[in-house]
Amino acid sequence: MSNPFVPRVGGVLSADIAVPEHEREVRFYSRVLTTGENPLWREDLMNNRGTPIIGLGARSEEHADLPLQWMPHIQVADVAASVERALELGGRELMHGKNDDGKSQWAVLLDPNGAAFGIVPVVPAEALPPAEGGPSSDASVPVGCISWLDLTVSDAPGTRDFFAQVVGWSVQDVEMGGGSDRYADYNMLGDDGSPAAGICHARGMNLGLPATWMIYLPVGDLAESLRRVQEEGGKVIKEARGTDGEYAYAAVQDPVGACLALVPGSK
Repeated sequence: MSNPFVPRVGGVLSADIAVPEHEREVRFYSRVLTTGENPLWREDLMNNRGTPIIGLGARSEEHADLPLQWMPHIQVADVAASVERALELGGRELMHGKNDDGKSQWAVLLDPNGAAFGIVPVVPAEALPPAEGGPSSDASVPVGCISWLDLTVSDAPGTRDFFAQVVGWSVQDVEMGGGSDRYADYNMLGDDGSPAAGICHARGMNLGLPATWMIYLPVGDLAESLRRVQEEGGKVIKEARGTDGEYAYAAVQDPVGACLALVPGSK
């Protein structure tokens, strides 16, 4: 993935979180994300091209009502209409930014499960942050990005419908299980038809995951990153290995309780 930003309805732009123990959290993420011979992230938490993808802010009075969750910023066609629809469908509004004319600029919402997310207008390509150089723009060179996003909940069909209406995603069934235990999780598609996120049933391999949006961040050396997670006071919640025995995925919890997924950086 040579360009971590895709301007489109339903596209995930970035993610952030406001945390207590800010200095400790910065150390945790800078240690965990900067593994491998050619790290995909810098110690300041920008990616290896100097582009801001994730934001780690200090918790303040302004952020006191925000849950300790990584919150993806999802592009929508009309922020005000999306907020209104979310409230109609049982969501909650935590923050709502408007300009001097009262036009909605962004919002932070909770879905009916309590999963937090932000919505922003579709960002024009010319307004995206420039890279500072670094690795070649060759698509074969791994880049630090949000490589995937998913949400595991007990009511996956209801949550699927909530986000389809609030964000503007369309839905693609993903067959899971086997035999009499077959069921479908859901790929949520942006307006260009490309998968942008997943909504999963709390069963099978996803059983036990928190009902929060999990951002997937690629790292240069996943085994080393998981060692550092535990060394720096975090926890490995769930892990999966490929047929070669190497780590393919891990859900982790940081020292203050926020969860995310780590995956190997790939070409």
